[in-house]
Amino acid sequence: MNARVVLGIAGASGAALGLSIAQQLAELNVQVDLVTSKAAERTLMTECGAGAIDELHGYVTRVHPIADIGASIASGSVPVEGMIVAPCSMRSLAAIAMGLDDNLLTRAASVQLKERRKLVLIARETPLTLAHLRNMTAATEMGAIILPPVPAFYLGPRSVEEIITQIAARAIDLLAISQPIAKSWNGENGPKRRV
Repeated sequence: MNARVVLGIAGASGAALGLSIAQQLAELNVQVDLVTSKAAERTLMTECGAGAIDELHGYVTRVHPIADIGASIASGSVPVEGMIVAPCSMRSLAAIAMGLDDNLLTRAASVQLKERRKLVLIARETPLTLAHLRNMTAATEMGAIILPPVPAFYLGPRSVEEIITQIAARAIDLLAISQPIAKSWNGENGPKRRV
């Protein structure tokens, strides 16, 4: 049976990260349960183009409306390998950190925490307020993994697309559902060029 992962996309900038994760999971033949906020849908269209939502839906197995708190992924009895929220808005982070299961995205994240499954939050905001940092600490203390979308400059990326692909692959690797797919440091210096 194929692995099953929940992918949440919140309304922060960086929607291409969620799209890349969905694509890479599809290439790994992983079942993906998708839940997006209304703000995320708008951001997808703004940052990735008018066809981005259809493209995203083409990669996933199931699409769940954010208001459907009775969906399968709202229950810990449904076996999934974990969840990635990419990007994770500061609003969603705060709700997850405080246990406010007020929509399917935050409820599904809480399920991962209570079931002791992997929850990777690609927290997207800059600069960070003390409230953001405290919410990241609280989520980490409960078992979440905070993965800011920081480029791996040491690998010498040549395009924004390479940066997005690498960050998305790192998030997937943190779920440990396959052999690592992200590029790794091999002990040598990257290309000597200006970024």
